[in-house]
Amino acid sequence: MQDSNKLLQQAQREIEASSKTSPTAAGPAESHAAPSDAHIDALNEVFALFRINYHNQYYKAYSDGAVLGQIKKLWLESLQRFEPDTIRRGAREVIETSEYLPTLNKMMVACQGDPRKHGLKDPHAAYVEACQAPSPKTTFAWSHPAVYYAGRASDWYFLSSSTERAAFPVFEQHYKRLCERVINGEELAAPDTPALPENIETPLSREENQLRMQALRDSLDL
Repeated sequence: MQDSNKLLQQAQREIEASSKTSPTAAGPAESHAAPSDAHIDALNEVFALFRINYHNQYYKAYSDGAVLGQIKKLWLESLQRFEPDTIRRGAREVIETSEYLPTLNKMMVACQGDPRKHGLKDPHAAYVEACQAPSPKTTFAWSHPAVYYAGRASDWYFLSSSTERAAFPVFEQHYKRLCERVINGEELAAPDTPALPENIETPLSREENQLRMQALRDSLDL
């Protein structure tokens, strides 16, 4: 029982630390949101995978069923900021790379992934790119489509007219969600470039404009 209490205290400390340092921190409304059934299912799958892959370690760490329930609750509170598929992917990565039962902190790191492996900039660099990109936005050579879609979701006018203190958190939230989708394997389509018209009209010369205007005046006189 003493080991179980120590494990629970460790998990509580990690929850408190992760809420302060995690780059994917949820907003005030999200921090108190009840976890979805999909998140609960994902977490149960994760612990089932841990039980299979870390059999002896798992039963030694989670021998007390009551403590295990509290541990799951704490993990769920912290991991629900990620998409359910991200939680599953993080668990698979942990299993493939570690021989030891992971702590909550290691699980969160696995869920966050490494954006650089997918050609994604860090959030602030992406924010600067979005703010400096000229119009039309769809024709700009974006470092990654995620930057464009995060800028569009944030509202281009809002980004250009607001201070970084106000605009960056909004952009960062959209961008990190998109990064999460990319890391999970989704391929974002390139921004739509407006198609050129089939018939491109040649502008009239000055003389042709004068003749057209004279013809219009003559028709009005009639």
